[in-house]
Amino acid sequence: MLFPGLYEQVINTALNRELSEIPDARKSVAPIDKAEASKVLAQYLADVVQKGLENVLDNGGNITDQVDLANRIVSLIEQETKEAAFASLGVDQRAEQLLALLREQDPRLAVGKTAADLSRPETSIAQSSLFTGAIHEPQMYTELKKEIVSADRIDMLVSFIKWSGLRLLKDELREFTQNGGELRIITTSYMGATDVKAIEELRALPNTKIKVSYDTKRTRLHAKTYVFYRNTGFTTAYVGSSNLSNAAISSGLEWNVKVTHRDLPETIDKIAATFESYWNSSEFEYYSEDQRERLARALKAEKYYDSNNDAVYTMDIAPYSYQQEILDKLEAERTVRGYTRNLVVAATGTGKTVISALDYKRFRKQNPGKPCRLLFVAHREEILRQSLYTFRAVLKDANFGELFVGNNRPESIDHLFMSIQTFNSQGFAEKTASDFYDYIVVDEFHHAAAPTYQKLLTYYQPKILLGLTATPERMDGKSILSYFGNRIAAEIRLPEAIDRKLLCPFQYFGVTDTVDLNTLKWSAGGYDKNELSNLYTLSGAVANRRADLVVSSLLRYVTDIDEVKGLGFCVSVEHAEFMCHYFNSRGIPSIFLTGKSSDEERKIAKGRLVSGEVRFIFVVDIYNEGVDIPEVNTVLFLRPTESLTIFLQQLGRGLRLAEGKECLTVLDFIGQANKRYNFEDKFAALLSNTTRSVTREIKEGFVSAPKGCYIQLEKKAAKYILENIRASYGNTAGLVSRVASFAEDSGLELTLANFLDYYHLDPRAIYKFSSFSRICARADVTPDFSEPLEEILTKAFGRLAVVDSRRWIRFLLDLLPRLDDVDFSALSELEQRMLQMFYVTVWGKAAESWESDEVLDNLYALSDSPVLLGELLDLLRYRYEQIDFIDEPVDLGFDCPLDLHCTYTRDQLLVALDFMKPATVREGVKWLPEKQLDVFFVTLNKADKDYSPTTMYNDYSINESLFHWQSQSTTAADSPTGQRYIHHRERGSKVLLFVREFKADRITGGAEAYTFLGTANYVKHEGSRPMNITWQLDRPIPAKFLKKTNKLVVG
Repeated sequence: MLFPGLYEQVINTALNRELSEIPDARKSVAPIDKAEASKVLAQYLADVVQKGLENVLDNGGNITDQVDLANRIVSLIEQETKEAAFASLGVDQRAEQLLALLREQDPRLAVGKTAADLSRPETSIAQSSLFTGAIHEPQMYTELKKEIVSADRIDMLVSFIKWSGLRLLKDELREFTQNGGELRIITTSYMGATDVKAIEELRALPNTKIKVSYDTKRTRLHAKTYVFYRNTGFTTAYVGSSNLSNAAISSGLEWNVKVTHRDLPETIDKIAATFESYWNSSEFEYYSEDQRERLARALKAEKYYDSNNDAVYTMDIAPYSYQQEILDKLEAERTVRGYTRNLVVAATGTGKTVISALDYKRFRKQNPGKPCRLLFVAHREEILRQSLYTFRAVLKDANFGELFVGNNRPESIDHLFMSIQTFNSQGFAEKTASDFYDYIVVDEFHHAAAPTYQKLLTYYQPKILLGLTATPERMDGKSILSYFGNRIAAEIRLPEAIDRKLLCPFQYFGVTDTVDLNTLKWSAGGYDKNELSNLYTLSGAVANRRADLVVSSLLRYVTDIDEVKGLGFCVSVEHAEFMCHYFNSRGIPSIFLTGKSSDEERKIAKGRLVSGEVRFIFVVDIYNEGVDIPEVNTVLFLRPTESLTIFLQQLGRGLRLAEGKECLTVLDFIGQANKRYNFEDKFAALLSNTTRSVTREIKEGFVSAPKGCYIQLEKKAAKYILENIRASYGNTAGLVSRVASFAEDSGLELTLANFLDYYHLDPRAIYKFSSFSRICARADVTPDFSEPLEEILTKAFGRLAVVDSRRWIRFLLDLLPRLDDVDFSALSELEQRMLQMFYVTVWGKAAESWESDEVLDNLYALSDSPVLLGELLDLLRYRYEQIDFIDEPVDLGFDCPLDLHCTYTRDQLLVALDFMKPATVREGVKWLPEKQLDVFFVTLNKADKDYSPTTMYNDYSINESLFHWQSQSTTAADSPTGQRYIHHRERGSKVLLFVREFKADRITGGAEAYTFLGTANYVKHEGSRPMNITWQLDRPIPAKFLKKTNKLVVG
């Protein structure tokens, strides 16, 4: 009998019979995932076999009959696989279990003890169990004692260690380490709870290593795990709520799960992998004898929030991964494209100044022996003081830089932190040469369009100008991007900042609007403001019904209307005034502000909102950035926002952290929209996982929302959005209509690059349907065309849309426009390999000879397809402008065109290594004996779903330089292949690592390309058939890839 609900059940014959009578709409079935099939079928068989063995007993059989049945199953497997090794896996007729084994010279034998006397835990080491502190179960600490003395290696991960807890276990730990056991401990100075005495006692033990995180604001380690590794394969781990304290391990309502390798091997693998990742992270530092004082200081500071910050100038300030990504992008902007005026966009509170200080530190390192004069400009003294402090901390120099603001007068102007007011009042430009400063930072750059900044920006010619801002779009319509070649060099995405707890989490509710905007006039990329305003304020019953919906939705979604400190974003002054009066009439005290409101009025309004005198301020567009109210806990979007940047700026007004503020409540009123309105961008910007489509997220309930955030759409609102997305980019017709109105909507010339940038599209989103040229022709914005290679090139564009190697793109941009005049066989070996990579991408096979008629006909046909060749060149130029890392050649002993950290399809990279039959390579490894190269093709997520604990912890990076890789299941450590992996350095062969996240490209559905992580060297391995090998990469993995390769990173 089948019950309605969720299953993950292998369909057997009986189930199939039952299902055949159920209509399709009532059931959902899917093929067993190939990557997980062994595990899934083995689990299913375990149940069947267990039932079968119980049946043997029930029918009068005994344990001998059960053993016979088990052996018949083993013998069947041996016959099917033809692997002789299975013959030795039959169960012995005596039906016994091995419980313990002593080594030959074990000292216990000398005093008359036997293996039977070995201490062992009360609970099974082969079956997982749960400790809840119940009366009848063994005590946690007595179990830990027995686990310790029976282990070969121990890892402990706890937020704090108390002497009261350690003394219960110290005798066993001493015995364990003195007998050669290896003990590793990770802990923190969190809350000042650790006892220095406990850490010192542990440090004194032999074979013991301790790592401590002193930076608890950054590390947030709350895990409690004890892992007992046994060479016998019977590893166990305790995971739960118990720190190493007396209360936690001997009493208290603590829950801990005991996990065993025998029944949950993937969970143990993940525990081991995560510990290894933490152990190799720079956040945790080795604790040694000379660290006692530092630990004591850190614990005291945590306990009493010590404000004495002397230590800050001695501590290395390392960038978070998102900051490192921005530093990498800045370096790429300068090195790859030669742009030295760079704009960084990041929400307030995300450490923009730290990024500028780290970037300046790098600039100094790149220019040794030079003065590296710095000018840091901001408009408020408080920003300048904080920034000077940050620069001093990053440079570890308490005397760096001077202030020139208010009453502060500098002695030297070499490293100056100066207000724009002082700059102008002092006539500073007249007193310094235009090239005096090498590096200029302008904070809150959105002010720079104001006249006060013009002199500064036009006069100086620094080597680097860095602009920092949270708001690149100004309300007066003046763009600041023109100072930066109309480019944003790098931005911190909102989800990253929330995941890092730099901004407050949000709960976003998409409310179904009563007003239909379908018929409103749409011009120049947006709704007509006057029509929108009239609809929301002057349309009588329609306007009142909508205002009533806003009030009732607000009361439905917020916890307590009296606790609300809200902003409402309106379309016009009239709309703001209307909403304000309506709210007041419903007993919700509100005020409104306009662009004409004075600074004094704004200040008073802020005070009234914070004190609770009013609940809402209604404003037009952005609540002016000059007044920041971190306390805002509710935001109403009362108008559709066409600009993504303005939407994010408005949302950002409520995301500042404030005392007692748990989260931001966002109400967005979503009605039927013009089909040109862009919903997709808005939601994509709110999600952490950029590989999943917004449509899929809406259907699955926004599983990629940032940590602590929640996105919910009312039924009709979700329907409007899905219909809108489908009509926008979800098919060719949607793209054709976007192209047709592009010039009017954007005010830009229609080019591939402009179209992709304006709509924030990945080129693959176009190429999964058609070529851009064909879409333009269908939209009647370019003449129709007929070219011989249209079908072939349209398919190839999707594969070329991920190209990111500078020298390959440069080679193609040079060669493709002059194909008719090239003697292909006269190209250098390197160039021939690059051409071969292009050829295999377009025509699906390698060119056998550059003189063959077929090959030449194919290449010359490109010249006969001028429209599509033009598009191909546009695509390559676009890709070049998108490169956000610095590649470099990798020495493989021959002229190889593959560059570090670039992305290639399997066919491209194999022909680049002179292997001309790439289609024959099916497995994840390829040995090229002539080149002495082992090529590894690593797919991190082997299953077709996003999260598969069965296979996720086979291949992953441990940190930026170490990579854990699992060989094929047939590779034994003592086989020729295993030995080649282990001894590759002595034998002169190299190991190349190519990595991708998924098998299928998430946008096109075709095979995903691989990123080249370079050469790797053998460090160690565990196991055999398969071998688990740790490789040391010759070059570290950049931050932008690390979050994909290291599945263990938290936040």
